[in-house]
Amino acid sequence: MSAAGLRFGTSSWSAKSWVGPFYPKGTKPADFLPFYATQFNTVEVDATYYAIPAQRTVEGWATKLPEGFAMAAKFPRHIVHAGDNWVPDTQKILQPEHVAGPTQLFLERMALLGDKCGPLLLQFPWFGRQAPLEQDAFLERLERFVESLPKDFRYAVEVRNRQWIGQPLMDLCRRLSIAFVWSELANMPHPAQQAQGLDIRTTDFVYARLIGDRKAVDRVTESFDKVVLDKDADLRRWAELLSPAQAGTPESYIYANNHYAGHGPGTIRRLQELVAGA
Repeated sequence: MSAAGLRFGTSSWSAKSWVGPFYPKGTKPADFLPFYATQFNTVEVDATYYAIPAQRTVEGWATKLPEGFAMAAKFPRHIVHAGDNWVPDTQKILQPEHVAGPTQLFLERMALLGDKCGPLLLQFPWFGRQAPLEQDAFLERLERFVESLPKDFRYAVEVRNRQWIGQPLMDLCRRLSIAFVWSELANMPHPAQQAQGLDIRTTDFVYARLIGDRKAVDRVTESFDKVVLDKDADLRRWAELLSPAQAGTPESYIYANNHYAGHGPGTIRRLQELVAGA
């Protein structure tokens, strides 16, 4: 465990372009996760968003991970997006008749991780003109859905409608004892900006995601073997934001995506350095 309960990791561990700069040369994909777990003590599973993993897959993850490791995972797209293409289906999102079965199966699979199961992330899309959803309707559905979930998991919620980041959402997250996710991504205010005048810490752990701007990274690289964008100014803002959380929150889970600056491990290690020096 990092100092004061801070856990640093990346969003996924499967990038083949990490072989050489992160994984030792010659490392096979089956050996990625065991090596990753020698470098970091948490990871966020992106793959669960696209499909509920098979029982043997989750059991394999649990076997490869050491005690004390925390594997966070995304709720499946079927639950939080529900659309057949990039446009979400707002008639189905979080609706019991549509999501009950997949939710139960997903939780059963995640339970196979035992004590190695970290928070489970509800990552919602942007609801715009082609898929409108009013904030009040969303909050009502979210409350009903989370209240139906078993209490032996921890949950976090990420929204991508900037106007929803306000007191009603924070109050609901506190009532439900779930984490409002601190995310830095394109077209959204930096969490340091969100924290000005709004208490964005909603439960006894912090869940932070350095997502970035996919298009900006894709313009300058086709692989993820090195950092290609200078994000140091934003990382310093993160370090200032996370340092007080060390004293006020038992655990913090912080994940860097490859599309944040080009190389997830490099990004998260730089943030570790900045937090340690803050």
